[in-house]
Amino acid sequence: MRTDQQPVRIALFAPDGRMGKAIQSAIAADAGFELADNHGDVLIDFSSPDALGASLDRAVSAGIPILVGTTGLTDEHQRAIDEAAMSVAVLRAPNTSIGINLLRSLVEQAVSRLGPEWDIEILEMHHRAKVDAPSGTALLLGQAAAQARGKELTDLARFDRFGEPHPREDGSIGFASLRGGSVAGDHVVILAGDGERIELGHRADSRMIFARGALAAARFLKGKPAGLYTMRDVIDAA
Repeated sequence: MRTDQQPVRIALFAPDGRMGKAIQSAIAADAGFELADNHGDVLIDFSSPDALGASLDRAVSAGIPILVGTTGLTDEHQRAIDEAAMSVAVLRAPNTSIGINLLRSLVEQAVSRLGPEWDIEILEMHHRAKVDAPSGTALLLGQAAAQARGKELTDLARFDRFGEPHPREDGSIGFASLRGGSVAGDHVVILAGDGERIELGHRADSRMIFARGALAAARFLKGKPAGLYTMRDVIDAA
């Protein structure tokens, strides 16, 4: 850190959660950041969908940017984010890992270069306490694949193959979710063609990678004007 720069002051909306504690550890290890007692320069929210309204209200009332790392959000939550972004900078990140966001770009590039005869399946695994499925990261990767084919994920996604047996639907994107143990997060995008298969994946061994990514996003957000931002903006600005 340059001596003429002040540390980015981080306010945590849910400091006692898993990610809240991980971010506090990351702040303690990086002199470029400090934990704020009150509003800080940037508010970080890794809480729950039900708490999103309160965190957005806090950011808007304080006039500071907010990083929303909460997953399991609905279209209604997105509308609330869009409204808040008219007043402050909002970065919604289903996953703050730099590696995952690079993987997203790789998936988009691979799918755009392969023909529609290649099938797309997404497998993810998380710890036993995770309640939403598929994970926000799996959906992020699915969106990248769908966009590469000029489609909407809602038209292609298949989350459940139980029931009456039927063949795989051409062009669909299948999702499989596993839960168990203390897995921080594993994601694999499988591109299956006739006689060959490509697997693009990422394995998180520690929540600290998400915490460090969140701090990178916070550094990016500090001082940004109102609007919607993504982790791609963070990576492009690095």
